[in-house]
This record gives sequence, C-alpha cells and structure tokens, in this order.
Amino acid sequence: MADSTAIAANLETVRGQIAHAARAAGRAPDEITLIAVSKTHPRAAVQAALAAGAHVFGENRVQEAAEKFPLAGVRLHIIGGLQSNKALAAVRLADSIDSLDRESLADAIARAAQTAGRLPELLVQVNIGDEPQKSGIPTARADTFIRAMRARFGESLRGLMCIPPLQADPVPYFRRLAAMADEHGLPVRSMGMSGDFPAAIAAGATHVRIGTAIFGHRPPQSQGEGQLAQ
Repeated sequence: MADSTAIAANLETVRGQIAHAARAAGRAPDEITLIAVSKTHPRAAVQAALAAGAHVFGENRVQEAAEKFPLAGVRLHIIGGLQSNKALAAVRLADSIDSLDRESLADAIARAAQTAGRLPELLVQVNIGDEPQKSGIPTARADTFIRAMRARFGESLRGLMCIPPLQADPVPYFRRLAAMADEHGLPVRSMGMSGDFPAAIAAGATHVRIGTAIFGHRPPQSQGEGQLAQ
C-alpha cells in the first residue's frame, strides 16, 4: 500500500531542492516542471502524490499507464522508449511523448494522431552518451532528425530529452543537450533524475524526472529509464 504521508513529505522535500537548485543557478523555481515518475508504483501512489500537489507524471509502459490514468487534473508524459505498435494507445492517453527517436515511430505517431484526432506534445530523445543499450537518436544524427521532426510536427515538437551515462559526470551531457535545444529553438529540455537533477537545473533543464526520491525504490528489475514502453 502506498504511504501517502511519506510521499507527501518526499514531494515537499524535492520541491524545496528544486527551488534551491533553481535559485543557485539564477533561475526562477517556476521555470522547472517536476515530472513525478510513477512507473511500477500503484495507482494509490499516484493518487497520494496528486493529493500532495503533484500534477505531472511520467510512465514508461503504456499498458501500465492506462491502468492508472487518466486522472482529473493530471498531465501524463510517456518517458520510456516506445514501440511503434503502441503509438495509438500512447497518443490517445498521453499529453506528451518524450521518447521520439526514429522515423518509424514518427510514422506510427502521425498515423495514430489521424486516427485519434489528437497529437500530444513530442520530445526527441537523444542518446546523448551514444550508449548502445539505450534508446534515443544517436548524437551524429540528432540535428538532421530534429529538423525533420520539426518540419513534420511543427510546434507539437517541444524539445529534447536525454539520460546521461550512469557512471559519468552528467554535466557535459546536460550542457550538450541544452545547447542542442537552443540551436533548434526548442524550449523544453527534459533532463535530470533523482540523483542528478540539481546539476541538470544548473545546466538549463526545464523538466526533471524524479521517481525514487518521491515514491521510494522500485523493484530491481524495473529500474532504468531506457527500456521500451510496452
């Protein structure tokens, strides 16, 4: 059972840390959107966070997200790598798909948007460390892909998302993503998780994705944010 008191306290702590990091970087705290990553946690945990004032949530798996959402007053981001055959479900459910990383997925999203009569906001996921095990467009192809997606989806393409290499200093990777977003005139930079979000905010993050610090640890087999959304 979700511990609503602990979730509320954790959420308050995280908000304070975000505000502190923003001010330390010379930024306003309200420039930073907190995405509460509720993947693998039950609907009751989402409801506890919602009651404590969270209103933006992130899920990896479309099927799991559909069991928890929609909820009134909630904005849902699909943050995991998305299989093309799940695009229609994602388009119908999500407010933002943050893992656009290949032409075949763009095709599937475009078809799904025609069928559903709606197009969520989109972020291109960049494999900022060029790690073979992770989702995301390789950095060498990123600029060309971003331009193509901007031409195809227009203002619905809002920004970029990345997950830096686990054992590396994340700061150079965050700065690279922010510079890439600036170059393409994209306002959203989704970067930073429970262990590194202050550094991401200092580097220009507009969205931080925080799960463990709010909801507690996940089962070991569910950790990591680069898996395909099912």
